[in-house]
Amino acid sequence: MRFLLPLVIVALPGLAFAAGSGSGSAPTSSGTTPTCANGQVWDKASEKCVDPSYKGLDQDTLYEAVRRMAYAGHYDEAQNVLRVMEESDRTLTYWGFTYRKMGETELANAYYEKAIATNPDNILARSYMGQGFVTEGRVDDAIVQWREIKARGGEGTWAEASLRDAIQTGMTYSY
Repeated sequence: MRFLLPLVIVALPGLAFAAGSGSGSAPTSSGTTPTCANGQVWDKASEKCVDPSYKGLDQDTLYEAVRRMAYAGHYDEAQNVLRVMEESDRTLTYWGFTYRKMGETELANAYYEKAIATNPDNILARSYMGQGFVTEGRVDDAIVQWREIKARGGEGTWAEASLRDAIQTGMTYSY
């Protein structure tokens, strides 16, 4: 299995692209979307940074802002955006992600479990929860999530590969 690690690392960018935004690929800058400061979100229609509660923002725009903020380590700002969003399995996943990165493991797992209860096929929530288990030394629990991801059609996605890598190396991802 160790010889596969270099292949996984080389393949990860392609896997991330193929996986799409719902499966855990890191957000990439298109170079055309400005980054907003102080927890604001870019509104394409008005071409300016706005407060996350601005009514002109759709859920997908808010979700992408949450992802960018969370992956940049701006967890409080990401949570401020999450507060104005409709609850869904993907917002629950990012509540879990931000809390896990903030060291609130029990709270993170509660959000991951709620996300998975809402959508058992949410492989991103399973991957992030599994990576949290690896960090806690609960590798057997991480393997259970990895197997669930594969059983739910997630083999070869970023979510599956990143959890498999975390199980093998003990290193987790911040995106």
